[in-house]
Amino acid sequence: MSGSTEHKLIVVTGVSRGLGRALTDGFIAAGHTVAGVARNRSAIDELSAQYPAPHRFNVVDQAEPKEIAEWVASVIADKGAPDLLINNAATINTNAPLWEVPDSEFSDVIDINIKGVFHMCKQFLPAMIERGSGVIVNLSSGWGRSVAADVAPYCASKWAIEGMTQALAEELPKGLAAIPLNPGVINTDMLQSCFGSGASHYDTADSWAKTAVPFLLELDASANGMALTAP
Repeated sequence: MSGSTEHKLIVVTGVSRGLGRALTDGFIAAGHTVAGVARNRSAIDELSAQYPAPHRFNVVDQAEPKEIAEWVASVIADKGAPDLLINNAATINTNAPLWEVPDSEFSDVIDINIKGVFHMCKQFLPAMIERGSGVIVNLSSGWGRSVAADVAPYCASKWAIEGMTQALAEELPKGLAAIPLNPGVINTDMLQSCFGSGASHYDTADSWAKTAVPFLLELDASANGMALTAP
């Protein structure tokens, strides 16, 4: 693992709330530059006002490959390849047995949680490979390594992240890393949709980020392919 003192360019998806917002605050407080995306216009405007250049925040729909490609190209042209890419953006289906999940909800989960990660990796990796370094962290879940009733689409998407990321790790040249990361159980809007009031028994995203940020900053090529869990 490398030291976290060097300045890094960090890309975070899903920065509007939850883990993505907490990571953004933490990375910037630690002295790093963050480029982030989310679908929520008001949240992006708020972040842009709070954290002006050299940081940048833009509205990008993780389910739209063209939007991702255009944004990634602009980031690389403006700032170069990221040192750390964190694919955090995700959605979850409303609790229901699989046969009652609406087609549109299932598609949203797949398009954002799997395809969105694929397109972010696909667009950023050529520049990272050309430079010869960089770490990609794809957020998985405890439900990417186990399952629960009523969240089958979400489980499917996170099991896919585990497999896709570990396969990608086999393909990367020396100097790069792809890591599936289980963040643990955190009290976010997503958890509240599953657990209801029971979500309050778990740490907040801000509390989680206090240990997650330094942990993520220490990751380097030696962790390539490791299925990790945040401390």
